[in-house]
Amino acid sequence: MQFGKSNAKVYVESTTGITFNDVAGEDEAKELLTEIVDFLHNPGKYQEIGAVCPKGALLVGPPGTGKTLLAKAVAGEANVPFFSISGSEFVEMFVGMGASKVRDLFKQANEKAPCIVFIDEIDTIGKKRDSQGYSGNDEREQTLNQLLTEMDGFDASKGVVILAATNRPDSLDPALLRPGRFDRRIPVELPDLKGREEILRVHARKVKLSDDVDFNAIARAASGASGAELANMVNEAALRAVRDNRKFVTQADLEESIEVVIAGYQKKNKVLSTKEKLIVSYHEIGHALVAALQTNSAPVTKITIIPRTSGALGYTMQVDEEERNLMSKEEIENKIATLTGGRCAEELIFDSVTTGASNDIEQATKLARAMITRFGMSDRFGMVALETQVNPYLGGDSSLSCSPDTASTIDDMVVATVKEAYDRAMKLLSDNKGKLHELAKYLYEKETITGEEFMYILNKKEYLEEKS
Repeated sequence: MQFGKSNAKVYVESTTGITFNDVAGEDEAKELLTEIVDFLHNPGKYQEIGAVCPKGALLVGPPGTGKTLLAKAVAGEANVPFFSISGSEFVEMFVGMGASKVRDLFKQANEKAPCIVFIDEIDTIGKKRDSQGYSGNDEREQTLNQLLTEMDGFDASKGVVILAATNRPDSLDPALLRPGRFDRRIPVELPDLKGREEILRVHARKVKLSDDVDFNAIARAASGASGAELANMVNEAALRAVRDNRKFVTQADLEESIEVVIAGYQKKNKVLSTKEKLIVSYHEIGHALVAALQTNSAPVTKITIIPRTSGALGYTMQVDEEERNLMSKEEIENKIATLTGGRCAEELIFDSVTTGASNDIEQATKLARAMITRFGMSDRFGMVALETQVNPYLGGDSSLSCSPDTASTIDDMVVATVKEAYDRAMKLLSDNKGKLHELAKYLYEKETITGEEFMYILNKKEYLEEKS
């Protein structure tokens, strides 16, 4: 009769083998959790001053940032029993079973104190209570009520610490988040440039590397990547080295692995017709040329017209010189102009347009709309928020909060903003039509060119004559 028993996995004396040395790029989170570990080791010095150990810590952040890894590292450092259970494991077929499992889990934890209880994906059972459930007899609500009671009832001085992880903090019940239950809310955000570099070094410990590997360049190119994606990039690079029968990973492997994670694998069997290949060449050079001719724009690092499994027939890669946290209005306008550059080049050279710009159109529209509704960058509305973001850690869907008339005005303003950027890009390409032809011809022949080659041809007229 296993009904009502919690199926928590118990790791005694930290068989996980993970410590804070295995976690990089999350220094603030590590600092806050180190204090909890210290309390479990030396409770005396805290009790002497009258401080109480935090009952619980809630790890909040996007998927893949290392919330579960941090919890395991805390258990590894504290060297105490570690109960690990997922929120969905409390959900049962029979009403009341979830609550029974919560009681059993806390009973076991009290017996093995000091210990750490980790509930992953706590939003499964910790959602806000509302009037839409079955009045008082809802399984999920009973489980949550039992969890609230247990967290309030146990003695913190025994050294039972509750850790929980979620990427939907806005959906949690306020009673769960109050001090005395989860005293600490620890953000585990996407790593910055320094953090990405450290994470790459941690994952590259087990991989044989060549001497030319520059982690800083890789970290810059992988802007916005989570810890899990960076780990995947290192592994993809190692797999690529094995495929090529090499004994170590090179810089080229790591650069290719970034592209694999961003744009998918190269499609070897997809052969473009001559005309399509030419159109894609002009399209990509259109993006790169508009980006290069504008100030406040990230430098071009690579242009390719090799199709990828994500559906892209080619792409232009831009990498900022350093980490950027803010974007000015001019930079966003320039970015929209760069996105329209591909379609501009097609229209300018072939007098017709193709479906290849669908992703550019989507991104340009998103940016233009965000400028007006979220960033307050329009003269008409000024500093008024017309859109709110829901679930910022899971894609960040947004919902308009304005009247239908205002929504119609916003649409007109978005169209005008994109049109203005399109006209600016078209003028830049018309004024530099010779360079557009020259670069597109070079890309058509080479299929992949680096940012250095691109800038060299752009700034030197006789480059092709010299080569011939």
